[in-house]
Amino acid sequence: MSGTSSAYSHADTGSKPADPYKETNLDHASLKERVEGLIQFIESHKFCLMTTRQKDTGHLVSRCMAVAALEGINLLFHTNTESGKTDELVGDPHVNIGFLKESTGDWASVSGTAEIISDRELVKKYYSNRLKAWVGDLGDGVHDGGPNDPRVGVIKIHVRTATYSLAQGNAITRGIEVAKGTITGKPAHVNQLRELTEGDLDTYRKSQNLVS
Repeated sequence: MSGTSSAYSHADTGSKPADPYKETNLDHASLKERVEGLIQFIESHKFCLMTTRQKDTGHLVSRCMAVAALEGINLLFHTNTESGKTDELVGDPHVNIGFLKESTGDWASVSGTAEIISDRELVKKYYSNRLKAWVGDLGDGVHDGGPNDPRVGVIKIHVRTATYSLAQGNAITRGIEVAKGTITGKPAHVNQLRELTEGDLDTYRKSQNLVS
């Protein structure tokens, strides 16, 4: 592979980029634009997939989750602290959060480390009565699915890296781009592909006086 070091390569493209799609669609927006674009994307998409690693098998597992809130660029989710995912996060706190906008193909992949928080003030701050439908009322006066139920906790994702893609133009213009690429062999310019490294996010947090 040309241009970048890779642990796996099955081609030598010389001076030409081996991944021209990324080369064509990578957006070199400012750090502020990239971070704010990610935040806007997450805020407009409540549901996502959270991927964790099973403690006993090492297999990756994903489940649908709803974002409860954003704190700076960190994500907060409600959880039942007695569920399988909390066991998995204790074994390995590394997670991936995936978002998809089906109508346009916009997507975001966010990686970070998870912290399980049972602080009642934080739980109450973001608590919703709808959680009772998921946690349940055990009828013992304690485990009632309410904000003081010790099973109700928060998973905080400390975001470390992110990549996201925003569709360019509309379905017609994107279709034309794909058709041109099919005929000419030139990669279609249909997305704004944006990347945020750990260093980028550290720099942004410092500039905004945010806690990591």
